[in-house]
Amino acid sequence: MTVSAPTMRVRKRSGAFEPVDVDKIVRAVQRCATGLSTVDSNQVATRTINGLYDGATTEELDRLSIQTAAELVAEEPEYSRLAARLLGAYIDKEVRGQGVHSFSQSIALAHREGLIGDSTAAFVSTHARKLDDAVDQDGDNRFEYFGLRTVYDRYLLRHPHTRAVVERPQYWLLRVACGLSHTPAEAIRFYRLMSSLAYLPSSPTLFNAGTRHTQMSSCYLLDSPRDELESIYERYAQIARLSKFAGGIGVQWSRVRSRGALIRGTNGHSNGIVPWLRTLDASVAAVNQGGRRKGAACVYLETWHPDVEEFLELRDNTGEDARRTHNLNIANWIPDEFMRRVEADADWSLFDPDEVPELPDLWGDDFDRAYRAAEEAGRAVRTVKARDLYGRMMRTLAQTGNGWMTFKDTANRTCNQTAAAGNVVHLSNLCTEILEVTSDAETAVCNLGSVNLGAHVVEGAVDWARLRETVRTAVTFLDRVIDINFYPTDQAGRSNPRWRPVGLGVMGLQDVFFKLRLPFDAPEAVELSTRIAEEIYLTALETSADLAASAGAHPAYAETRAARGQLQPDLWGVTPTQTARWEALRERVAEHGLRNSLLVAVAPTATIASIAGCFECIEPQVSNVFKRETLSGEFLQVNSYLVAELKREGRWTEETRTRLKRDEGSVQGIHGLSADSKLLFRTAWELPQRALIDLAAARGPYIDQSQSLNLFVAAPTIGKLSSMYRYAWQAGLKTTYYLRSRPATRIQQATVAVEAVACSLENPETCEACQ
Repeated sequence: MTVSAPTMRVRKRSGAFEPVDVDKIVRAVQRCATGLSTVDSNQVATRTINGLYDGATTEELDRLSIQTAAELVAEEPEYSRLAARLLGAYIDKEVRGQGVHSFSQSIALAHREGLIGDSTAAFVSTHARKLDDAVDQDGDNRFEYFGLRTVYDRYLLRHPHTRAVVERPQYWLLRVACGLSHTPAEAIRFYRLMSSLAYLPSSPTLFNAGTRHTQMSSCYLLDSPRDELESIYERYAQIARLSKFAGGIGVQWSRVRSRGALIRGTNGHSNGIVPWLRTLDASVAAVNQGGRRKGAACVYLETWHPDVEEFLELRDNTGEDARRTHNLNIANWIPDEFMRRVEADADWSLFDPDEVPELPDLWGDDFDRAYRAAEEAGRAVRTVKARDLYGRMMRTLAQTGNGWMTFKDTANRTCNQTAAAGNVVHLSNLCTEILEVTSDAETAVCNLGSVNLGAHVVEGAVDWARLRETVRTAVTFLDRVIDINFYPTDQAGRSNPRWRPVGLGVMGLQDVFFKLRLPFDAPEAVELSTRIAEEIYLTALETSADLAASAGAHPAYAETRAARGQLQPDLWGVTPTQTARWEALRERVAEHGLRNSLLVAVAPTATIASIAGCFECIEPQVSNVFKRETLSGEFLQVNSYLVAELKREGRWTEETRTRLKRDEGSVQGIHGLSADSKLLFRTAWELPQRALIDLAAARGPYIDQSQSLNLFVAAPTIGKLSSMYRYAWQAGLKTTYYLRSRPATRIQQATVAVEAVACSLENPETCEACQ
């Protein structure tokens, strides 16, 4: 290797300069490349040295080597491992530079600087030797570069003054485990599970477990404020407190009177919900956890509210900006009666909540009777064609991806918490996977974590025993969060210990299908996905029953459907496959109850899936070529499963890489690739969306909350969308999430006349999106 670098100098931390040691750089890269057979460590070292400038710092030298390896990932995925190892060495150097050489020393330093809670510091100090010995020194080698980069940039604790990280990635995971454990054995067991990347809690838990501020919940759901000034401003205050410390907020707004409604106290007229939501929009943007995590909220509105059409325009990029909200997400809370009237091409009546205050708290037959009675009594503000309003919903989805379709009656009918009168699900959360009862006195809370399904495929088959063990550990520690958690509001602090809901989800379903060579829409994929869902829910219930046997059922257990002998499959009319286990479970539940009212929710997992190195939640891959963004820049990455196949066939060439980029990650144009492989490696844009809906519906009987289900239509039209979302409702989905469309797609097709709704609804089998 011939370079001119020896004539250059680098500056050490002490400020002294020394000549660049080429051999030292080469050895450092080679050491990190040990066991990585397809990377060229000399190439990385050479590029690093050639990118240096005279007087660069040793930190810049290290960062340059990391970036150099990361830039080669698009050519060879294994460079991601090399870049991760180089980054791991950089982090280790940064931590050691503060005199930290063990986990217990890291905790002690962080505690002195006010970062670690007293109880965690005492726990670690008492069991220092066991915990120090438990650290897996090679654990960081499991990370891909982009996962470890995310951990370094966002999750590791930093010194409040120098901003240097005070913990290595393995210390971070062990710190999280210690923050939730009663014994060192528990902590080590949970740490090893997380270190294997087979399971990860959600970001708030990964941020805050073991620290001085133990806010570890992901989701908060608030009922609509009462139609009173004091109630609205109190709701603002609650949302601000939750946004300061928490993740996503969901809030209903259906009880607030509509534009033009009479205000009896002043004999004036209301300005409607939009000005109130504008204020909320500004508040959410302002309260962002000190810049660590952006504040985020979703507002839900029932379809009968007279301001529903203005509500659907809140995210538009055109029109009067004073009537737009650019930070809030919006979702429709839709009763079955509306969908039936869409199907029948019937009228739909809009009511002011001041006139029909009972409607938000009714669902199913009770709602239908009250709604029709209000119509017959002439209490409607106005009447519209149901299909016209449905068409506006579809247009909002097509133009903004927002205005999510969530179904009120299915959500309530299949919720374990709604057995007792007055317990009503009024909304979902920011990501549409949480369904819990709320009231003015109770803010629903949920703690999330996700199983990496791909990590549970061993030698061409799902390791069911390992999956069960993972679920048992995960549920135990999700439940533990409830007791340790900090609750920013009294309403949240009342609700969570009473219902004790948790949301165990999954990620890496696409990894499973790739490993087993199952196309996403194959019948075998539906069967396997459903079996996995049943295994997770059944094991979660068994674990919760065991926790109830030792610690007691949750305080609101008597108000649940489980207390009446009804579990989620019963609510769907489905017979599970593992009948003996289910019967044994029912006997145990009848004897001891359940520790948790809800157990399963499939969240989006965008960040933790990146950490775990797997595909997100239950989604198909969006592309075979990914753009990853880090603080160091943007890097291209290629689907490693595809690369392995192309290598086996001798087709992983520059020509193939160029074709993949040109075709936006599609393999359909790669010459010589087998038909089976082209079927397997289709992207979300190339899959029939009916398949995604069918997969979600088949999982439904084993998900007691819901699923963050994105749908993908490259060129959305009213016709496609109206049929697709009607099919989702008919299939029994409780919620849907974003509509994803191609960034370059011209959306004018979505402004097509609403007659397209009628056409697609009356001929659903012709819908392109659902075939």
